[in-house]
Formats: sequence, C-alpha cells, structure tokens
Amino acid sequence: MDLVFKALSDPTRRSLLDELFREDGQTLSMLEDRFSMSRFGVMKHLKLLEDAGLVVTRRRGREKLHFLNPVPIRLVHDRWVSKYAEPWVAGLSDIRQRLENDMEKIYEIYIRTTPERLWEAITDPVIRSRYNFGAAVNSDWKVGSTLTMGVSGGGIELGEGEILEVDPPKRLVHTMVALWSDEVRSEGTTRVTWDVEQVADSCHLTVTHDQLREGANNELFGGWPMILSGLKTWLESGQLLTTPGSLMYGSGGA
Repeated sequence: MDLVFKALSDPTRRSLLDELFREDGQTLSMLEDRFSMSRFGVMKHLKLLEDAGLVVTRRRGREKLHFLNPVPIRLVHDRWVSKYAEPWVAGLSDIRQRLENDMEKIYEIYIRTTPERLWEAITDPVIRSRYNFGAAVNSDWKVGSTLTMGVSGGGIELGEGEILEVDPPKRLVHTMVALWSDEVRSEGTTRVTWDVEQVADSCHLTVTHDQLREGANNELFGGWPMILSGLKTWLESGQLLTTPGSLMYGSGGA
C-alpha cells in the first residue's frame, strides 16, 4: 500500500493516470506529448506507477502500451473507505465507469497464495461464488467445453462461454457472453484471459478482458476490481467482502 500512496501523492502521476483513464493503451510518445517535461521525466513517473501496480504495460509489435490498472485503488477502497462511505463512493464510481470505452482491459494483483490454490479458487464453483457477486462458474475446464455462470438453485443465468486454452495452474482463456440484461447480451462475445505467475511466496495474477467493442457497456468489465479484491481477501484471510453488490446474487456459498 505504501507504494500506491507514494505514487498517488504526486500531481503529475495523478495526471498520467487521468490521461490513461481518458484513453487507455497509450504509448510513451503519446503521453509525452501531453506533458511539458522531458521524455525521461515521463518515463520516471511511469516507472513509479508501474512499481505501485497502478499502470501495466503490454507489447504490441514494436510499441509498448500503457494501461490503467484500478485494482490497487479498489483495495484501498475496500480496506478503508467502504465501511464509511460505500453508497456515496459507489455512485461516483458508477459515473466514472460509464465514461470508459476501451477495447481491452488489463487488471493485475498480487496474492499471497500458491498457484494451485489460486487455480482452485478460479475454477471451483463454490469458492468462485464467494467473491464473484455470489455467482458460480461451472465447466469441466477442457478446451472446447462450455462455461456457464449463474446461481445454482436460483435459475439465474448470468453468462456463458467456451474454454479456449487451459494450462493449470498457469493460464486459462475463455470466451464470455454476458446474460444478466438485454443491454449486455447485445454486446456479444468477449474474451477473458487469466495468467498466473508465481513470485516468491505469492502469485502475480493478470486478468485481461479483451475483444470488447469500442464503447462497450461498462457492466461487462466494471466489476473486475471488486472481484479481484474479493479473491485476494478470500485467499489471504478466508473472509468475504461485505461491500454492497459483492454478493448481489447470493450468500457467496456460505
């Protein structure tokens, strides 16, 4: 958390995050053009944001693209803000999320657990429901198989997809069609990739949600920070998040 607060304490770094919020996936040159400082200065600020996990990068050919990662901010929110001002903050968050219209979303988080236990938490329907808004995800996790998301016993279908790639406990790729409303159903098929990398006694989890149309409904991807925050909380403490909406479809398997 110290790195996050240090990164956010500087107005230039906050402005860089605002730029990535306005237009995700920018190159260094694009960001440099928006600030009256040297290329080295922009690089230095971006490095601090990367170290704090607030910015993640991906190579696209010869270009290095920078993406805003809101998960650390969500963790700060869940730890200190939610118990005091959740309804008010959630309202502001909803307003902000409605402005997003990007083709690809990338989320990173470090969790103190093993790759095997993290893989189980991703693929076990009972555990998944404890941090996935109360909804379970079911599949036999074989390439070509169907994936379904919903509330068992409640007859609520929330999503479906196909397993594209499986490499336990390192990588899982599947499609997803959201079904919880006519608006999200009309968005069609998107893709979700889970990448797990062991780092000492922890795991570095990267979730990439892509193949989103430009201007896609933010409900398709807006819940990821809360889901990943809940996953980290569950694996590290065995506790459930109590923020409104975190268990909107059930009791989380309790």
